[in-house]
Amino acid sequence: MKILIIDTSAILSGKPIVIENAKIVTTPGVLNELKPGGKDYHNFQFLIEKGLTIETPSEESIREIQKTSNETGDITRLSKADIEILALARDIIKNKKHEPVILTDDYSIQNIANVLKIRFENISQNGIQKRFKWGCRCRGCGREFKEKIKICPVCGTETKNIISEQTDLEKT
Repeated sequence: MKILIIDTSAILSGKPIVIENAKIVTTPGVLNELKPGGKDYHNFQFLIEKGLTIETPSEESIREIQKTSNETGDITRLSKADIEILALARDIIKNKKHEPVILTDDYSIQNIANVLKIRFENISQNGIQKRFKWGCRCRGCGREFKEKIKICPVCGTETKNIISEQTDLEKT
């Protein structure tokens, strides 16, 4: 059986999600990102009626995703719900029940999923073409840092996110 893990972007896209011959799951964080009463919330409720389940990922997998996203620099680009989605996929893989597919248009989720060899499919955007590692550059002196810092320790100017490395995407 195919397991589809849907993130918030999949719901917000408004595109139909084919759920035949598939189990669909999401996390509590995704529900928390939807505004009750809105169109997207109603779409979410419809998916629940069609069998969507809400599962909480393990703390171990959450820590693993946080560690990996720190290494790639995606940590500041991921919401709590994004981390939960990736952690839930890791839990499913670890339990060796099925191979999950994350449905997402979020590039940082796709980046981490590719690093961890988790399958993903985009909904309405083009998927990522390269794998990124993020760093930051000082807006003042131009010094680059591999870790995310807000203020340059050299000149005291605010930094901005930059791509410090990019490699060809590994197919998952």
